[in-house]
Amino acid sequence: MFASDSLEDWLAYIEAQHSRPIALGLERVSQVLAALAPAHRARVITVGGTNGKGSTCAMLESILHAAGYRVGLYTSPHLLRYNERVRIDLREAGDAELCAAFAAVDAARGEIPLTYFEYGTLAAWHLFGQQPLDVVILEVGLGGRLDAVNAIEPDCSIVTGVAMDHMDYLGDTREAIGFEKAGIYRAGKPALCGDPDPPESLVAHARAIGADLRLQGRDYGFSGDRTQWNFAGRAQRRSSLAYPALRGANQLLNAATVLAALETLEDALPVPMQSVREGLLRVELPARFQVLPGRPSVVLDVAHNPQAAGVLAENLASMGFFPDTWAVCGMLGDKDIAGALALLAPRVDHWLLCALPGPRAADPARLEAAVRAAGSVAPVMHFPDPEAAFAHARKQAGEDDRIVAFGSFLTVAGVMRAVAASR
Repeated sequence: MFASDSLEDWLAYIEAQHSRPIALGLERVSQVLAALAPAHRARVITVGGTNGKGSTCAMLESILHAAGYRVGLYTSPHLLRYNERVRIDLREAGDAELCAAFAAVDAARGEIPLTYFEYGTLAAWHLFGQQPLDVVILEVGLGGRLDAVNAIEPDCSIVTGVAMDHMDYLGDTREAIGFEKAGIYRAGKPALCGDPDPPESLVAHARAIGADLRLQGRDYGFSGDRTQWNFAGRAQRRSSLAYPALRGANQLLNAATVLAALETLEDALPVPMQSVREGLLRVELPARFQVLPGRPSVVLDVAHNPQAAGVLAENLASMGFFPDTWAVCGMLGDKDIAGALALLAPRVDHWLLCALPGPRAADPARLEAAVRAAGSVAPVMHFPDPEAAFAHARKQAGEDDRIVAFGSFLTVAGVMRAVAASR
């Protein structure tokens, strides 16, 4: 059995334990989960969806923590440190805690091969079992039905929205993807969908298994003006709420779904109005339309598919006037590159296209072809990594310009490292 006190060593080890980086299916992780047998009394909220998962998880965590509950949160991927994926009471898990959890999983698995994500999911669940938590929030990695997180039984399941992404694994239609996302729903349990236009496959699956389906616009929703907003659920009304601290007009869709989910758990986890207000005001999540202080303006956004790129384009349009927008962009080759870049092309004056680490990365020349196919005549430059592209942007951009980094978690992480190094 592998043994090390180094988190870096453990991450290298678990990455090498399966022949494929992604191998969907619940049999392996369910077997190891049974062998681990961690004791849990916490309520479990599972969050899936194409976009908005991270924001939804962050708001749930912030509100429940403000209400005095002990909260565990598991998310992916991370930006700078693996520790970001596992949080207890707003604190990232330490290296020693994660190493011990990986060792427990490694001992329990025997000869069963696990993927990197399966190791991480089981380690987080084991770690949460060592704490007297009231609620655990689990973010689905890919899809839902066959994702490792789905081996853990939820008390409430959320699908934030359904769009075209990961088509090689989930299907090439929105209906096919919707069915995969709906796989996290359970019979007789609250099942929420924050998409205002849910696929019929999702609705039909929830109906077929007897889930308590709650749809945005039918069972709950929001209204408001420029200063405040109101939530209306099946039984609850929450009025005069401040807007979430997370930027972007789309965040009210996520916030309303969060409050609808909390409504379903009211008997077990009652949340007073003041905790809702405090949680929404204090919520933090890097790289979701995050605007850094200083000049020129720097916008970080992990948008990497057409739906997210469209939201980013709308948010950029709402920022006001900037003489020039410099785009630092790197993407993975299995994404809808043409669809995403076409939506942002009208907002960009200078393209700084970069390579990313790993075999899945798209070559900058492929990104340039997509930019040109979208009709952009803006200047294009290629760079070996996001750091170099960002350094060029900082050197060339005027004080009143803005720099937007997007396309992948890897792109934003590289720019974040460059920003930190320049301080």
